[in-house]
Amino acid sequence: MADKAPTIDAEIQALKDEFAFLGDWTERYQYIMDMGRHMPAFPPEKQDEEHKFHGCQSQVWFDYEWDGDRLQLYGTSDAMIVKGLIALLFRIYSNRTADEILATDDTFIDELGLGAHLSANRATGLVNMVEKIRGLAAEKAG
Repeated sequence: MADKAPTIDAEIQALKDEFAFLGDWTERYQYIMDMGRHMPAFPPEKQDEEHKFHGCQSQVWFDYEWDGDRLQLYGTSDAMIVKGLIALLFRIYSNRTADEILATDDTFIDELGLGAHLSANRATGLVNMVEKIRGLAAEKAG
């Protein structure tokens, strides 16, 4: 039985509220990095070429599995800000059904102000990871 986790829209709104509470982008970057520090450890043996996510400026390793109809996401990065951005994406997309994922586009990136406050390479990497997650959901949805 699925737990009563907040919807994706509720999770995005919670992030907007949390960001609004923080005074400036220095505090927001720190908050994002703190989210990354609280991610579950990614197995060192999976930090290999097979699990490497290409399309990011930093090194990123990514894995997933379907637990029934829900996507479970795992990952890490060698850069703290990127690890935090991964944590942010996983907060939105992990433990979701394919339909839930496909119903959400990447506009939340700009709504959170990330597109304007990240380097072009990091913003592109973030969008690429959203596209990868949406692609996994599209494959599952068939």
